[in-house]
Amino acid sequence: MKRIVIIFLIVPFLSACKSSKVPEQQEKEYLTANMAGKGPEVILDFQKGKEHNHPSFVLWAEDMNGKYIQTLFITVSLGTGVFGHGDASSGKWMPGEIIRPAAIPYWAHQRGIQEEDGQFMPSKNMPVPDMYTGATPSGDFEIKTNFDEIPPEKFRILFEINQTWDWNEYWTNNKYPDDEEYKTSCQPALVYLTEIDMNNLQESYKMKVIGHSHYSGKTGELFTDLSTMTTALDIAKEINIRINP
Repeated sequence: MKRIVIIFLIVPFLSACKSSKVPEQQEKEYLTANMAGKGPEVILDFQKGKEHNHPSFVLWAEDMNGKYIQTLFITVSLGTGVFGHGDASSGKWMPGEIIRPAAIPYWAHQRGIQEEDGQFMPSKNMPVPDMYTGATPSGDFEIKTNFDEIPPEKFRILFEINQTWDWNEYWTNNKYPDDEEYKTSCQPALVYLTEIDMNNLQESYKMKVIGHSHYSGKTGELFTDLSTMTTALDIAKEINIRINP
């Protein structure tokens, strides 16, 4: 009888220990780009939200009139047009070339470099230079990058982010059944912005969402009505910018 009682007491104890185990916290990732740039350093601090699931994104600058200045960072797949799961012709997914015009169309049209086929997204033949590209982080991250040259005294920093497979009640998988590009985006990309005055620098700038891009990338329009966006708004919990002159 004593043996039975002892075993009975130990099992709940082990079970309680197992259920109280705290998952390991994911480490923050640190990336750098364009370290040879002669202009101010731009530091982006990204805290992932509850709906974060390996989104792609781009960071760039424009003047106060909305004229594109330069790309500061872009995830390498979007910057080169080559994706890790881009070619299934062999029966399994292999790296391959794919153009995704719905991914980050606001940046693509602002940048204004058009391919021979009319697309504005970078491709394997016309990629964004390596110095501005980097891996897609899996969690919280920080990016340090630089302007190529000294920017205007006042300028804007923008951030466009997109995550696939995030359908909702408005952006359904059959909303545009004949538009294959829409199906690669689901909820459209979101665009965040902050404004910088080099003569009155703040310690940090919180980026605010200002709209979403075209659902399939056909235009470079920015749509400020965010009422149809749901989980996409929770890809990022908070995005902050710091500037080192």
